[in-house]
Amino acid sequence: MAKNSEPTTIKKYANRRLYNTGTSTYVTLEDLAEMVKSDEDFVVVDAKTGEDITRSVLTQIIFEQENKGQNLLPIAFMRQLIRLYGDSIQNLVPTFLDFSIESLVRDQEKLRDQMKSAFGPSALDVVGDQVRRNSEMFEQAMSMFLPFGAGRPEAPTPPPGPTSEQPAAGEQSTGSDFDLMRRQLDEMQKRLDKLAKKE
Repeated sequence: MAKNSEPTTIKKYANRRLYNTGTSTYVTLEDLAEMVKSDEDFVVVDAKTGEDITRSVLTQIIFEQENKGQNLLPIAFMRQLIRLYGDSIQNLVPTFLDFSIESLVRDQEKLRDQMKSAFGPSALDVVGDQVRRNSEMFEQAMSMFLPFGAGRPEAPTPPPGPTSEQPAAGEQSTGSDFDLMRRQLDEMQKRLDKLAKKE
C-alpha cells in the first residue's frame, strides 16, 4: 500500500520499554499491535545501538497474541515452517507467504461474505480453495523467474481430484527445487484438508 509519510520510529530501551517518538509516549506491545491493525507503519530500533529490531518485535507481538489463546497459526503449519529453515527453498518461503497473505487481504471482504453464508466444513472449504488458488498463482509467477525452467519437458500431469486443476497446455517443469517446493506445498495442503475435516 502507498505510504503517505515516513514510518514512525519506536525506540526500545534496555529496560524493554518502548518509546513512540511520534507521540512522545511510552507504548506497549499491545499498542504496537493496534498500530499494525490501523495500518500505521513503524520501525523499531534499539535505543543504544540504532539497530533495526522490527522483525523480532513483530515476532514477539505474534507470540503474545498466540499466548492469549488467539491461535492463528495451526500447529501443523508451524511444524512445516520449522522444517523449511535451512532447506534449499528457504529463500522462496518469505516470497510465497507474502504473496499468499497479500492475496488473502485483498480478498478478505469477499471471504467474509462467503464465510457468513457457509456453515461447518464448507466455511473451511472456502479458505482451502483460496490457498489452492494462491499456490497455483505463485507457481505460475515463479516459473517466469526461475532460470532453470527453460527447455525442460512438460511437467507431469497430477492425478485428477475433486479440487485439483489440470496444468495449462505447454506448462513446463522448472527444475528439481521447484518440484520439491510443489511437493511440500501439496503436503501442506493435505495437512490443511485434514485439519478442515477435524473441524
